[in-house]
Amino acid sequence: MSTTSTTATTIAPVSPFTEADLAAIRAQFPILERTVRDDQPLVYLDSGATSHSPLRVLDAERDWYLRLNAAPHRGAHALSEEGTEAYENARERIAAFIGAGADEFVFTKSATESLNLIAYAFQNSPHPLYPGSERFALREGDEVLVTELEHHANLVPWQEVTRRTGATLRWIPMGEHGLLDLTDLDSLITEKTKVVALTHVSNVLGTISPVAKIAEAAHAVGALVVLDACQSVPHLPLDVTTLGVDLLAFSGHKMLGPMGIGGLWGRADVLADMPPFLTGGSMIEQVFMDRSTYMPPPARFEAGVPAAAQAIGLAAAVAWLTEVGMERIHAHEQSLTRRFLDGFAERDWVNLLGPAGMQDRGGALAFDVPGVHAHDVGQVLDAHGVAVRVGHHCAWPLHRALGIQASARASLAVYNTPQEVDAFFAALDQVPAVFGIERS
Repeated sequence: MSTTSTTATTIAPVSPFTEADLAAIRAQFPILERTVRDDQPLVYLDSGATSHSPLRVLDAERDWYLRLNAAPHRGAHALSEEGTEAYENARERIAAFIGAGADEFVFTKSATESLNLIAYAFQNSPHPLYPGSERFALREGDEVLVTELEHHANLVPWQEVTRRTGATLRWIPMGEHGLLDLTDLDSLITEKTKVVALTHVSNVLGTISPVAKIAEAAHAVGALVVLDACQSVPHLPLDVTTLGVDLLAFSGHKMLGPMGIGGLWGRADVLADMPPFLTGGSMIEQVFMDRSTYMPPPARFEAGVPAAAQAIGLAAAVAWLTEVGMERIHAHEQSLTRRFLDGFAERDWVNLLGPAGMQDRGGALAFDVPGVHAHDVGQVLDAHGVAVRVGHHCAWPLHRALGIQASARASLAVYNTPQEVDAFFAALDQVPAVFGIERS
């Protein structure tokens, strides 16, 4: 099934960054200066998998270990007190970045852990300590709704929860041009629906989901809405108070921050009713030999010594993004996306997957060269210093719906340039000669 749209916007976004601006931005990412494969300049187009970090992030983490290395919330000495303050300041800064209060933001190790934390609440309810957890209880006859666009991290946990609780898993199918098919939304979201979990921006196709419309339908039947925002938080101006969702997950390493840190936002009343996921130190109020009571959120969900250095690093990334400006970053990435779309449109031997126009799409661009496996395409690009991702991108069902085994994907970040897009196509144009493809 082809998902290539024939409708494209006539408005070509223009980057707000000058060449000097981009040079100054790139100077803050030393890794972009290295060479690969026969000393060729690195063209990094895999930020949807892992983005690089500016020097400010690296310095912030190093500074933690040089000056503050002590467990937050676990000591009365000066280092612990200062470390606690730095850790909680990081929470406030990151929460504010998405329009939230600090009491609504939970540090996790990744978006995957955030989504598993949420899913676990639905199989660990009702909980005797939290009467409100009844809203999370799943039983036979209840339904969980996901979409066919989901990353495995927002699919497999719901498969497990429904298996264990007897609830039924349903999904919104992918329609034309890689967009969600909402034709049967009224029959998919019913009084049986307890939770709707969806991606904000597809990590494969770049498709932007109609979150508000789906959330409105979900809330009309009392369902909770969970949003995977990994591919939107680093790229779009975002305010959780206007999205209409109840819970939201994202990860640090996709937004210029460190690996090993992620975030979970939840409406205060929703978090208050959620039972704990991991238990142990830091999240308890009182412990007896036969029972325990637990802290209110966010501490309830942060058992053990936190990844404080990573939290500090993520806060530094957020500060950097804020100073550059998310509106400017979004406009710049749109201009590069438009350049990609124009390039794909000129090559009829390549199938662009997902929307071919700027409407309803972000800067993840998956493509397929018929007759050539995505891994082989990726090797040709890599031989010319161009780094893209190949495979099913942790979205196997989506690729089955597309009728292909795998795809190659270029994905953008603030530090990419128009010249890198051109370098990508110069490398891609070597594929026909290598594999004997006729070009018209």
